[in-house]
Amino acid sequence: MTALDLLDLDPSLTEEERQIRDVVRRLVDDRVRPHVADWYEEGRVPARELAREFGKLGLLGMHLSGYGCAGASAVAYGLACQELEAADSGVRSLMSVQGSLAMYAIWRYGSEEQKQRWLPPMATGEAIGCFGLTEPDHGSDPGSMATRARRDGDDWMLTGGKMWITNAPIADVAVIWARTDDGVRGFAVPMDTPGVTAREIRRKMSLRASLTGEISLDDVRLPAAAQLPEAVGLKAPLSCLTEARHGIVWGAVGAARDCLETTLAYATTRTQFGRPLAGFQLTQAKLADMAVELVKAQLLALHLGRLADAGRLRPDQVSVGKLNNVREALAIARQCRTILGANGVSGEYPVLRHANNLESVLTYEGTSEIHQLIVGQRLTGLSAFA
Repeated sequence: MTALDLLDLDPSLTEEERQIRDVVRRLVDDRVRPHVADWYEEGRVPARELAREFGKLGLLGMHLSGYGCAGASAVAYGLACQELEAADSGVRSLMSVQGSLAMYAIWRYGSEEQKQRWLPPMATGEAIGCFGLTEPDHGSDPGSMATRARRDGDDWMLTGGKMWITNAPIADVAVIWARTDDGVRGFAVPMDTPGVTAREIRRKMSLRASLTGEISLDDVRLPAAAQLPEAVGLKAPLSCLTEARHGIVWGAVGAARDCLETTLAYATTRTQFGRPLAGFQLTQAKLADMAVELVKAQLLALHLGRLADAGRLRPDQVSVGKLNNVREALAIARQCRTILGANGVSGEYPVLRHANNLESVLTYEGTSEIHQLIVGQRLTGLSAFA
């Protein structure tokens, strides 16, 4: 039990879950933490190399079964997300976009041919995937997407563009969502298809240790076999977002924990006015409040994970988790920064990097306002989206 495990939650995990968590933590300590501050500062990340490392441990699509995927529990997947995001949100995004968006979409809605072609190399990290839903003018309202797919004989022709797409600059395949005469459909699009271009988005102030891109689709001709046959309507991409949001619920806990661990160590060793910072009442009040919010977020993540493993997790419950845990993680990061003072803005400490990253996590895959409306609809039975 660590000082931050106020409720002694560790024994509530199974031995296998603890082992998976510890293996990922060791990987992060060895492979990510020594370098991530430089990656962030320089706006780069060795994504393909990391993907292969993750693949060796079975982390990519780890909660899926078959096709080289590990078939791990939802809780084990969440714990892996927690440990990765304790290092950096961008590193966790690499893993969760690959597994919970791109791979899940193919696994859940793809043909057997598509699954056999893409899932095994994606599970090992040899192939990288991305998920094209968000557009330059359509973020929170994907139902208004401008990307179109039209029939041309037996083929499909795709035209449009996607924005803020994690992994796009290095992706081998993109799951692209487009409007058709029959509603929204999904397509597995090889990124080397003529007419597909990806441009890396630079000058980000957040998620700098992550590759983000814009995808342009200029009369892209695809065979009929590129369509995900089971993906019919907007519910299909939204179900993929639910998968990924579950990982975010856990990942935010990791970022908050890393901030608080860093701050606790700092406050107990930094001396001001003849005593450690942690010896002042105001500092202890801040630390206590943050630790309580952290353990509440951990309990929420664990409960949602157990519901997922029981097959009873609803999308609105995932919204409760993302809304609360990301919001509280960001508040913890900001409060920790105040205790570190000027050192809180230094890249030598991870706190402001986590805070900057969490600003993106707060709004991607559903803004806080969207999740408030989802919860509000659950409470009232009334939709307030329009």
